[in-house]
Amino acid sequence: MASRKNLKKTVNYIVDELCTECLFTEFAKKADKEKVDEILMDIMSLQSEFLARCSHTEPGNVKGFYKKFYDDFNAQTDAILAKIKAL
Repeated sequence: MASRKNLKKTVNYIVDELCTECLFTEFAKKADKEKVDEILMDIMSLQSEFLARCSHTEPGNVKGFYKKFYDDFNAQTDAILAKIKAL
């Protein structure tokens, strides 16, 4: 299992990449600014939620906690990518 520090760095890196992808899509396709702002707010809430979850591990079920963490993070990231592609 990776350290929390590395996990937080990974979450921040993925969030940065999502923001970059969203902004490039806005400029390349001349997308609707309101939709882009909504997606960026979703990305920021994703970051704050998962950084907070990373800091507070469940005491009895660490392995299950991180499995659920990764599954939830991947599902929400895929949902945001789908929204970006729909712009």
